[in-house]
Amino acid sequence: MTACPPGHDDNAGQAGAGSGAVGLGAVGLGIVGLGMAARPHVAALRDLAGRVAVRGAFSPSSDRRRDFHDRTGIPVVDRIEALLDDPAVDALLLLTPPATHLDLVRRAAAAGKHVLLEKPVEVTLERSLELVDLMEEAGLTLAVVFQHRFRPVVRRLRQALTRDVIGPMIAASAEIRWWRPPAYYAEPGRGMRARDGGGVLITQAIHSLDVFCTLAGPVAEVGGFTVTSPLRAVDTEDIAAGMIRFRNGAIGTIDATTAAYPGFPERIAITGTKGTATLTGNSLRIACHDGREEVVEGDGPTGGGADPMAFDHGPHRDLIADFADAIATGRTPDSSGRSALAVHRLIDALIRSAGSGRIIRLDQEKQS
Repeated sequence: MTACPPGHDDNAGQAGAGSGAVGLGAVGLGIVGLGMAARPHVAALRDLAGRVAVRGAFSPSSDRRRDFHDRTGIPVVDRIEALLDDPAVDALLLLTPPATHLDLVRRAAAAGKHVLLEKPVEVTLERSLELVDLMEEAGLTLAVVFQHRFRPVVRRLRQALTRDVIGPMIAASAEIRWWRPPAYYAEPGRGMRARDGGGVLITQAIHSLDVFCTLAGPVAEVGGFTVTSPLRAVDTEDIAAGMIRFRNGAIGTIDATTAAYPGFPERIAITGTKGTATLTGNSLRIACHDGREEVVEGDGPTGGGADPMAFDHGPHRDLIADFADAIATGRTPDSSGRSALAVHRLIDALIRSAGSGRIIRLDQEKQS
């Protein structure tokens, strides 16, 4: 089997920045929010002990602080001001519910702290835009936890697309057929608009849709359909479908749900004039018309089943390292806040289309 030719992409190369840290001193980090999302970050930070120094962690819950400290040994504080006022804290890792992000980032910016923000940016596109503008106006680094960009197979595909291995894109699809059990929705507020801002699109599928946007490029038109299945009592969608036209004229589809038992690896397919590239979970296959083929086999779960935290923390490690190096060197992080707005625009358009029954023309709307 002959491989398609290797590619090179300077931006994709940034994703491995953690393995070649700039050596300008450890970035002091404070963690805010000690729920389920903290687990892969803590594992990643252990790997980066010489590059990132965790100065303290905060949750408004005393029980969560106690449990977190007992499990990790990381010092905790009982007031967020202890992190905001500490000159040894250069940046905050915000792992709180989406509706809290804008207010917390305002406080971080006022204190001169860089921010690594758990997805989504915020609960609405408008609040997301305000948050990104706020950090840019303050001259501070903002990165969003879209760790799927740092998966080795995603970086490899970005390189191949840069080298035009499969030719100009003519079609693309994203399929995210995951499962979340009743216990997942038992946590107060989970799956509800007031806390999460939306359902499967902004809470689960957003990672794969971010990769989709990053690889496939700008979207021009969107048509969407959303429903809530009878499986859970939430006020947000757990099934969504979409049709899209990209700015280059290619067309595509989106299929996203958390109701597909027992959960399946997410799949992104990009078809070009010279071949097709398919990402399935941690695996990649590039098949070219001339018979050349490249297959990268990955293993391990990707968080699509009953345990949403069942995945390798390596991409988190590379993302945090990239964020730290961006602070040290003054460059833009690979998962910058500005770049994260593309997937928010797509999700916002899908929701608006589903509610109005009309096609949303993003290419006719003001982009900021």
